[in-house]
Amino acid sequence: MFWLKNKFMKKLPRDAEASNVLVGEVDFLESPFVAFVRLQQAVMLGALTEVPVPTRFLFVLLGPKGKSKSYREIGRAIATLMSDEVFHDIAYKAKGRKDLLAGIDEFLDEVIVLPPGEWDPDIRIEPPKSLPSSDKRKNMYAGVEAPQMNGDTPHDAGHGGGGHQVGEELQRTRRFCGGLVLDVKRKLPFFASDFYDALNIQSLSAILFIYLGTVTNAITFGGLLGDATENMQGVLESFLGTALTGAVFCLLAGQPLTILSSTGPVLVFERLLFSFSKDNGFDYLEFRLWIGLWSGLFCLVLVATDASFLVQYFTRFTEEGFSALISFIFIYDAFKKMIKLAHHNPINSEFDHNLITHYDCRCVPGNLSLLDTSAWTNSTDLPENATWASLTIQQCEKFGGQLVGKACDYVPDITLMSFILFFGTYTCSMALKKFKTSRFFPTT
Repeated sequence: MFWLKNKFMKKLPRDAEASNVLVGEVDFLESPFVAFVRLQQAVMLGALTEVPVPTRFLFVLLGPKGKSKSYREIGRAIATLMSDEVFHDIAYKAKGRKDLLAGIDEFLDEVIVLPPGEWDPDIRIEPPKSLPSSDKRKNMYAGVEAPQMNGDTPHDAGHGGGGHQVGEELQRTRRFCGGLVLDVKRKLPFFASDFYDALNIQSLSAILFIYLGTVTNAITFGGLLGDATENMQGVLESFLGTALTGAVFCLLAGQPLTILSSTGPVLVFERLLFSFSKDNGFDYLEFRLWIGLWSGLFCLVLVATDASFLVQYFTRFTEEGFSALISFIFIYDAFKKMIKLAHHNPINSEFDHNLITHYDCRCVPGNLSLLDTSAWTNSTDLPENATWASLTIQQCEKFGGQLVGKACDYVPDITLMSFILFFGTYTCSMALKKFKTSRFFPTT
């Protein structure tokens, strides 16, 4: 009801967000303190704002006493900046202090400043005949930012058209292997530095991160491939393939800081290929070899014909679609394994600790088994004094015995422990993900 009664709120759009400018004097500072804060999510700050609008930006200026007038003027300047449509778009997308300063410079380029003493404040300044539009500034800003995006706008880099520029590496040469030759010429001067730069201690963290990222992917997909292909491709094969292809790619592609491993679509392909080979009587590994050779041939044809220029038409939809597919496959396989584990190792819900003295399991002769145990030693490796009670489960079933006792159906609580590890790992991962934005261990 307040929204309807407040006339000012009727003029605001439903998704409007506020910027609070706070300035003041304190007696415990010797120099001014300034902070410009952008919240990750807009929040309601109670009575801080005059209207119930969530706050996204906070500007705080505190300084020593005696300069309150200058503090108010700075606050007015910031409020004026945030009221500019172009600048608050820059503030939404800014990644650091430099972006904000660039936005202020762009704002000042369009501002008319009247120096004090050069004009009479009593004289009325006539307003312009036509209000200048901010569309030109928006387009100029969009033209600067567009190369960082992967949109589907027209590919002209002018100020009025938006779009993004096409780099030299994505331009079609219309020559046989022309793109490959130009790529080698571009990368050759930096080929050696890509490797001896890694000897710097500052590269150690990146090297460890890439190594761990590659190893964990190889282990994860190696285990999944082993289950999907009946261990024809497992962890060892995944390690070997990742090592060989990663070394060749880093040496020839000029990208030594790229994580290479199997992905979700590859896992789905291998699973379908193994089922197809098994149903049609093909040798899976031989079939897989021919597919790899043909894939390599197609890659060579694409390189020779400069087909890589088609990448400029790909949008973020393609990348996000594959990312969503990979995430769905991982989540699906994780729950599928847990359900399969619960089926083969059910939780023993009927266990009673008070009846632990009654739980036992022994092998007794069955209806069709031999009662004379001395005949076992003639054809088996059992000792001469072997009895029914000394046989293992496999031996008892082999000689026609049967298991008797309440402990024979005992199943360890593998499923319960697996579920604890499952949700515990997820909880730890989410907690560590949020930990980087917490107040612990700041950058300083």
